[in-house]
Amino acid sequence: MAEVLSQQEIDLLLKSGGDALPVEVQDHEAVLFDFRLPNRISKNQLRTIRNIHENFAESFSSFLVTKLQSIVNINIPTVDQIYYSEYVLSVPNPACLYTFEIKNTDIKGILELSIDFALTLVDRLLGGNGFGTKQTKMITPIEQKVLQVVIERIFGDLRKAWQIIDDFEFIIDRFEPDIDFAQITSQNESVLLLSFEILIGEQSYLMNLSFATFAFDTILAKLSSQKLSTIRPVRYQGVTAQDIITSHLYKTVLPISVEFGKTVISVNELMNLEVGDVIMLETKVGDEHTVKIQNRPMFMGRSGNVNNHKAIKITQRLTSNEKK
Repeated sequence: MAEVLSQQEIDLLLKSGGDALPVEVQDHEAVLFDFRLPNRISKNQLRTIRNIHENFAESFSSFLVTKLQSIVNINIPTVDQIYYSEYVLSVPNPACLYTFEIKNTDIKGILELSIDFALTLVDRLLGGNGFGTKQTKMITPIEQKVLQVVIERIFGDLRKAWQIIDDFEFIIDRFEPDIDFAQITSQNESVLLLSFEILIGEQSYLMNLSFATFAFDTILAKLSSQKLSTIRPVRYQGVTAQDIITSHLYKTVLPISVEFGKTVISVNELMNLEVGDVIMLETKVGDEHTVKIQNRPMFMGRSGNVNNHKAIKITQRLTSNEKK
């Protein structure tokens, strides 16, 4: 419904000769727009890339927990597109840089570990507490060898995380302490920069992952045509979740042990044992032995030899009551 004009507005309109009523115009500060901005990747695609690397961060943090025996959390504070020249200016000298490429593509990138993070990893992997001091910040060849296991795990986890898009193989090129010798694209080209905040205990460290985006078109096409919630790793296409879990369970390694018998001896008899002494067990040679899986009785079996190897032949499965 049209708004009804007041008498004052009607008089003002007649005096102006039919011109439009004056409108209050608020002054807005003009924002400069740079048409050279390196926005090759859309916001939706950036969101997908963030999700991919959040999966990577979860896997890599689990590895660090195992290796460092400490609480580790990894966050991704920023995923951004910047000029390569801006990224170069942000890298300290000396640095801990690993150049890499994705096989069968023109995509190149740089993995940057902060010097403090790299030295902490070296210290902890060699048995230290991570608080060691060093006069120079340069990463030595020996320290590079120690870090190699971590770097290989990073690129292995990246490959697994990216399998929801395609089976990309990340190939490590070389280690570089100087960003000037690790050029992956021209200065005025854009790079996709992912920053990782790594919390080890109460200490915080940084790790950056940058991709040259000039060759990202093939990946962007796949990001646009697929939804992260519905796609799955290429090697799992056409396979149900139950089949995947079952296949992993079949490959799970479990410790198995055989209990040949029990006996009781005194501490005095134990202290006087010598080489060649025989300990009498409560079981006989022909009796069945208990087969344990992860220290839990599961089967009964008879011992013997197969192809000159000691073996145990399963004769029966224990019931729930017998396991107790």
